Amino acid sequence: IHFDHRLALKAIENGVDKVRINPGNIGKRDKVEAVVKACKDRGIPIRIGVNAGSLEKHLLDKYGYPTPEAMVESALFHIGILEELDFHDIIVSLKASDVPMAIAAYTQAAAKFRYPLHLGITEAGTLYSGTIKSAAGLGALLARGIGSTVRISLSADPVEEVKVARELLKTFGLIANAPTLVSCPTCGRLDIDLFSVANEVEAYIQDLKVPIKVSVLGCAVNGPGEAREADIGIAGARGEGMLFRYGEMIRKVPENELVAELKKEIDYIVEEFERTGEISGRKHA
Repeated sequence: IHFDHRLALKAIENGVDKVRINPGNIGKRDKVEAVVKACKDRGIPIRIGVNAGSLEKHLLDKYGYPTPEAMVESALFHIGILEELDFHDIIVSLKASDVPMAIAAYTQAAAKFRYPLHLGITEAGTLYSGTIKSAAGLGALLARGIGSTVRISLSADPVEEVKVARELLKTFGLIANAPTLVSCPTCGRLDIDLFSVANEVEAYIQDLKVPIKVSVLGCAVNGPGEAREADIGIAGARGEGMLFRYGEMIRKVPENELVAELKKEIDYIVEEFERTGEISGRKHA
């Protein structure tokens, strides 16, 4: 909520799960107190959402411009207000569009207080550039064990934000119910239309809630060895390819049937996992 605390009160009345207030523009203390009381009465947490682009005037006067230190000071001040009101169901975010600034702010915050941190790079950009900025900034923090929740902010369909967030968390092993696609870069040995095949397979598995690892490789020279941990995979060859599991060939398949056969194997593994909770033959966690 920005500027008008009454909007927060309305949201609370209508059963919102969490309220975010911006310390830089929510208004005087009495307005914050009204929001806190309403949240306390209904058991709703509050996120103190500090933003480098809307810091309080006295902090800009003190520091001259937005800095990580100013952001953390803003968060601490408002944490203090909530604690004085005996409210402790607090989440904190310190967002900036400048990646190094955001990393520094979150790192300093993690050293100063133990409230959960909601990570985000604000105004990150388009699907392409915003994904890179978010992965760089949030990845640096996640690698240090900093952060409890994340939001990817993109100038794109919100569905893409969720996809990027899940992929990022999966990369750091922070979610287990998601598929992984391994595909190789192109080289002189490439024998299939790797780009279209990899994209088709990625689209096929992206909505699965199963920790299956699928490999799509362009040739049979190094393919199986490079993806020996894949639950199922294919490696291309002229006129035919091969299906393999954990680096060992299952069978050869005509090239024009390769993707279809891979999908059948994926379906079988998914069905098995949903039935037993395990993927048989897996040699790794």
